[in-house]
Amino acid sequence: MARPITIKIKRLSGGEDLALPAFATEHAAGADLRAAVTTAMTIASGEIRLIPCGFAMAIPPGYEAQVRPRSGLSSQHGVTLINSPGTIDADYRGEVQVPLVNHGREAFTVERGMRIAQMIIAAVPKVVYAEVDALDETSRGHGGFGHTGKK
Repeated sequence: MARPITIKIKRLSGGEDLALPAFATEHAAGADLRAAVTTAMTIASGEIRLIPCGFAMAIPPGYEAQVRPRSGLSSQHGVTLINSPGTIDADYRGEVQVPLVNHGREAFTVERGMRIAQMIIAAVPKVVYAEVDALDETSRGHGGFGHTGKK
């Protein structure tokens, strides 16, 4: 198993009493993020709300944080992230916030401390983009969206 990577976390005003990102089970891939709302926040059907998490962090260079929806919120209430997965870059030092959208039919209320998303830390290779005159051929070729598996 690879050595753990340390992510430095700074609690912000309003997040002092909340749990820091944590894994719910031994083999969980994502750490739960909690809502640092001061009062309950209702998200109407079709509405997008930016939910604070009450902390900032320092991600090491060469890594990113991917913020993803929680399956229970999306399957039971239609609440998910408007950009999924969202990326937090290694040089960002502001508050972690989650842009939730309510695709459900009913309003959804976010309560303080509620688990609203999950976060995965992933390695990001450094790449160089090089302009060329031609690309190598593949069996797929120019096939676009929905092309794979069709004749």
